[in-house]
Amino acid sequence: MTSRFILGAVYATALCAAIFFTARPATAQESMPMKSSPAASPKTEKKDIIETALGAGNFKTLAAALTEAGLVEPLKGAGPFTVFAPTDEAFAKVPKADLDALLKDKKKLTAVLTYHVVQGKVIAADAAKLTSAKTLNGADLKITASSSGVKVNDANVIKTDIECTNGVIHVIDTVVMPK
Repeated sequence: MTSRFILGAVYATALCAAIFFTARPATAQESMPMKSSPAASPKTEKKDIIETALGAGNFKTLAAALTEAGLVEPLKGAGPFTVFAPTDEAFAKVPKADLDALLKDKKKLTAVLTYHVVQGKVIAADAAKLTSAKTLNGADLKITASSSGVKVNDANVIKTDIECTNGVIHVIDTVVMPK
């Protein structure tokens, strides 16, 4: 188990480093809540969900958790998937002892991570019309749209419609936990 975790962490770290040097910072327009990101330019090659998240640079904890849970390869698959991706800052809100315990319990970790993934591609405009979405762990996420933006359970959606070859990522500011 330990060697598999170390190999996974080495893979995630190496991939982060490789992608870090090719990633571009978000523009002000892309950082606005509930505004769709512009389409990829012809010079920008789309990447899958995992490569895109790693390239963004603010999903290191998510990448480590996905590696530990064995979910990297499934999320590199054909999809399509919609991922509500918590940032490193979102994971920092989880008490350290709770996060450490979660990272050591593969079953619970998998349940939490698959609670952030919906089968199919749900763009922001469609998500804002929903009241819930069934996740890969079988439970429903509550979706609330208002004039201040969209929430998934208690998490604010802070960036939307990050297009990937196998789906779409919406960035959230809080780790959502299944009940």
